[in-house]
Amino acid sequence: MSAQTPAGLKVGCQTYTWEMLGPGFTGGPDDLLDAIAAAGYAGIEITNTMIGDYAGRPADFARALGARGLTLVAFAAGSASGFTEPDARDADLASVDRWLGFLEGFPGALLSLGSATVMSPGAREEKFEAAARFYNAAAARGAKAGIGVAVHPSSHHDTLLFDRADYDALFARLDALVGWVPDTGHILRGGQDILDTLATYRDRIRYLHLKDVDAAGDWAMLGAGVCDTPAVIASVAAAPAFTGWLVLEEESDEAAADPAAAVAKNRQTMRALGA
Repeated sequence: MSAQTPAGLKVGCQTYTWEMLGPGFTGGPDDLLDAIAAAGYAGIEITNTMIGDYAGRPADFARALGARGLTLVAFAAGSASGFTEPDARDADLASVDRWLGFLEGFPGALLSLGSATVMSPGAREEKFEAAARFYNAAAARGAKAGIGVAVHPSSHHDTLLFDRADYDALFARLDALVGWVPDTGHILRGGQDILDTLATYRDRIRYLHLKDVDAAGDWAMLGAGVCDTPAVIASVAAAPAFTGWLVLEEESDEAAADPAAAVAKNRQTMRALGA
């Protein structure tokens, strides 16, 4: 490792870089694994959308990962409810149980739950309460299964978790069992002091999503924007429950044009930082 980067870090790749293409992506999960392994990543975070028919075949997925030298860092899951609709809570928790069952064969892998999102009219306080009840219940289920559960806030359309006040409102309602996957791009797009946010909620940090944005908040390739990546990594590496995983996720126009090339370029950027 370089003097810039703490030792003991592992670099993974998130599959949303392909998922954001929608119908423009015509491949399958094995294509993702091939591209991520070829780029030199050690791990992968895959979403419930991109897992494909491996969702019912976790042992086969484990073999596919092993054949490529990859580790499953986390399984990332969202819901059409945005985790803020009380009427959908039972169905969402049933899905959590299925995802936890899938993860039983992947020691150390976490369940990452997507950002609480506003899906219907109503007071924001009620949305925060509904989201917290869901995340707390999901984490309790994870604890019984021996699997960590964390929330991944985003800055996408209608998110309930955009700025620091939103983070404070949710995290104040969360049990200690609920982890956090900070995402540098989304934190910066929310106008937050990223190092202060990381320090304030350091005990919740499980692993890190690394992305970059330019000064206007538009997605940029890692290292081409305003994120002070070495400082962020140093802060996260000191968190007591940090697993050591840096998961790169790319949403820029360059990635939309060629996802495999973009994630390979980001891996080289991390190598230049010593990771």
